[in-house]
Amino acid sequence: MILEALNFVATWPLTPKEFRPHIRSSVSLWSRARRCRRAWAEHEGHCHRVIADAVRGLRQRRTCVVLGSGLLRDVPIGMLAAAFDTVVLVDLVHLATVRVQLRGMRNVRLVHRDLSGLAEAREGRQLEPIAFLRSVPYLDLVISANLLSQIGVGVGRQLGDAGETIISQLISAHVEGLKALPCPALLITDTGFDILNREGVTEDLSDLMHGVAMPVHEAEWTWTVAPLGEISKIYALRHRVVACGLNFPAARRESP
Repeated sequence: MILEALNFVATWPLTPKEFRPHIRSSVSLWSRARRCRRAWAEHEGHCHRVIADAVRGLRQRRTCVVLGSGLLRDVPIGMLAAAFDTVVLVDLVHLATVRVQLRGMRNVRLVHRDLSGLAEAREGRQLEPIAFLRSVPYLDLVISANLLSQIGVGVGRQLGDAGETIISQLISAHVEGLKALPCPALLITDTGFDILNREGVTEDLSDLMHGVAMPVHEAEWTWTVAPLGEISKIYALRHRVVACGLNFPAARRESP
């Protein structure tokens, strides 16, 4: 608890006031990631490989934007910082522990932003949650890093069952926004999860995309988000993950 408290306190003054309510959940995720580092290692390795493959397929490497940069465990930030002139990390919160990882990477920029589009939906405006990317100069790659499912989870907590239609619309808007970009985009997202009993048998399934079909994916794998004992003594959570390359040249190498 001491490390969590220190991370929270150190992050607070570095975070704009409107985003401070999200610090606690980010610290909780950081704490879980530390506890589950072995269970998460394979997933993080897959993410690093598909991102590296996407970068190799680019003709230019000027600016890269990472949507949902989070803890940077699933994002090979060292490789991206070395490959691009500028790397922009976008998320609600950038923890103090994340900022420590970025020391010496002078071409990395941090942006605090709500990428869900919920504010637009509530106001009845057109859903364009990532339209701001149009104003990013020399943009050569956008990575949506395990963000899409969290949009649904976050909005669901705020709106409950009444938000089901809105969640589907927001997820769809994010995917369509990536497709509409004038540059290549890589979508990495968990699409659903299985509840496994002690014997490893699936007892229940859940769709994290709320009925929204994903683009054709180039890679897929499973991610043990909560091994047995993390949130329950009788079951574990295993997520299904896909990686989709969008707007890449047809000749790009396929991901492993």
